[in-house]
Amino acid sequence: MNSVKAFAPATVANVACGFDIFGFAIEEPGDVVELRRRDEPGIVITDIFGDEGRLPRNAEKNAVTVVMLRLLEHLGIQDFGCEVVLHKNMPLGSGMGSSAASSVAGVVAMNELLGNPLTRQELLPFAMEGERMASGSAHADNVGPSLLGGFVVIRSYTPLDIFTIPVPEDLYCTLVHPDIEINTKDARFILRNEVSLKNTIAQMGNVAGLVAGLMKADYELIGRSMVDVIIEPVRSILIPEFNAVKQAAISNGALGCSISGSGPSLFALSRGMESAIKAGNAMQQQFAAAGIESSVHVSAINKGGAVVLEK
Repeated sequence: MNSVKAFAPATVANVACGFDIFGFAIEEPGDVVELRRRDEPGIVITDIFGDEGRLPRNAEKNAVTVVMLRLLEHLGIQDFGCEVVLHKNMPLGSGMGSSAASSVAGVVAMNELLGNPLTRQELLPFAMEGERMASGSAHADNVGPSLLGGFVVIRSYTPLDIFTIPVPEDLYCTLVHPDIEINTKDARFILRNEVSLKNTIAQMGNVAGLVAGLMKADYELIGRSMVDVIIEPVRSILIPEFNAVKQAAISNGALGCSISGSGPSLFALSRGMESAIKAGNAMQQQFAAAGIESSVHVSAINKGGAVVLEK
């Protein structure tokens, strides 16, 4: 095989109460990575589209290629050469798992080019290294669902223990991205290191309730459990109109609404596509009333994750 192209979808991480342990993928947007073998050894980034020239072209400093380098090292493959083209189809610092999509598309494409020596689960630690490069933390709540699809739970990071849970067929996500940017490192920096026992208990109840609601297709329980008493109160101050946009979503039929990843994107979960579209329109109108442009994506939960497009 001389060339391959792979796609990895955007994701919603944290999912309100599940900081660093919950995440799910949506159908689109997503990043596309093209690889082509070359005779000379080394991984070379030949082009990046959609980043406005902001991402590094050095293979050791870009999330899309550092995962490939670590994979080759793990497999003991030397003198391997390929050219890389990255198509960024979502904004940087969006809270939509932008760096995760690049990392996942890169590692899936490289694994395919090498004849699939590793399973998707085995690729996860390598994809996480792309997150470490991008944000300083090797969290899995974006790369996990982007790689595997579905609603992902990270039970433990040491050792890494990750699994998916079923979700209701009629559950839809509305993802609204306002035209502002929040750096993931900054969004993690402002978080408190200590949490009160009262808030810990409340958060644990919501985590358990959300898992149960998803598995039982209990939409009311899903809505009641989409409450974040630890992270959202701190990060929401970075997002203009957060409270108004959240209320607009819920007032227009959404089960719940919170910050996607580190923001500034907001997501809502709804029962049925019609409700999800209605919530998205209301959220977008609320941002527009404040003079903030935004984009809206409505999607069922993506159950397949990354895919190989061409080979």
